[in-house]
Amino acid sequence: MNEQYDLDTLAVRAGSVRSQFNEHSEALFLTSSFVFGSAAEAAARFKGEQPGPIYARFTNPTVSMMEERLAALEGAERCVAFASGMAAILATVMGLMKSGEHVVASRSIFGSTVQLFSNILGRFGIETTYVSPTDPAEWQAAVKPNTKLFFVESPSNPLTEVSDIRALSRIAHDVGAWLAVDNCFCSPALQNPLALGADIVIHSATKYLDGQGRVLGGAVLGSQALMEGVYTFLRTAGPTLSAFNAWVILKGMETLSIRMEAHSRNALALAQWLEAQPSIERVLYPGLPSHPQHALAMAQQKTGGGIVAFELKGGKDAAWKLIDATKMLSITANLGDTKTTITHPATTTHSRMTPEQRMAAGISDGLVRIAVGLESIADIQADLERGLV
Repeated sequence: MNEQYDLDTLAVRAGSVRSQFNEHSEALFLTSSFVFGSAAEAAARFKGEQPGPIYARFTNPTVSMMEERLAALEGAERCVAFASGMAAILATVMGLMKSGEHVVASRSIFGSTVQLFSNILGRFGIETTYVSPTDPAEWQAAVKPNTKLFFVESPSNPLTEVSDIRALSRIAHDVGAWLAVDNCFCSPALQNPLALGADIVIHSATKYLDGQGRVLGGAVLGSQALMEGVYTFLRTAGPTLSAFNAWVILKGMETLSIRMEAHSRNALALAQWLEAQPSIERVLYPGLPSHPQHALAMAQQKTGGGIVAFELKGGKDAAWKLIDATKMLSITANLGDTKTTITHPATTTHSRMTPEQRMAAGISDGLVRIAVGLESIADIQADLERGLV
């Protein structure tokens, strides 16, 4: 679509392609393959000389519409979709790096991402150094001659730490590396890392892009040149986003902006309320003035987002007591849902990290993460109040 359209319009209209039936809602193409009119046409498609779908492992019109819409929202030249957010991270590294190269990554990233970098990619000769997400000097000091990629979540999971994307992009570019930003906590409705200097944006589309906890999906976005390597990995290895999941995410993006506004409004109200509770040691939410990177967050993001983390004074026992006392909130590790979810990161999302890794990342036994949904804020607070003693 024309770039003059606002994000809200792009979220509804971008990427839409109608078939011969001229349908209004985007079509769902449930097929494994596509028929060619002749052997010559098949050959031209496979050689890339003629546009059009070939095989659903790497070309499907519904998936393409989802990719084009998300690319429009992120201001990217190209988007490549995947079966999950973790598949998207794997494809980024496998599509752009090789054995013997080095990653500098924030130590405050999703537990499965740590496992991927340390225990899987490490076996194939890709080394990772973990540094503070908030101290650019540590990133500079960690650079090696073979450093190829910087990887960061901003805000981070689960502590909502905010990284200076502009500063990290300058350091990465000075040494010939790329900066990849996991943007799933904010979504393009609240933050555009490419506009801040990042080279690659990664999404778990499972989260806010779908927005209702229905399907899995992932995406990698960036320049045409960079994404060609990522796409080549997809075409060969096949961590493919299904057409149905792409269609659900495509429709989910239509309400992205209004949902993120509501999530953020509820999250700010909840964070302010939690700060007043005597049993809570500290509250971590980028929209609060007490957040260590509040000013940076407000410069990079439109709002504080929908994730609130806080530490209880009683450690794990107090955290589990609070979680078990809830009756309405969903005890699950997923986030980005219309339903509020609550989890204990140390024993769920980050449980596969060593105690030392969790300590270095600031994930205490008393930490609780809430992905604030769209219910009444009064009802959310009342549900939490049952276990806050």
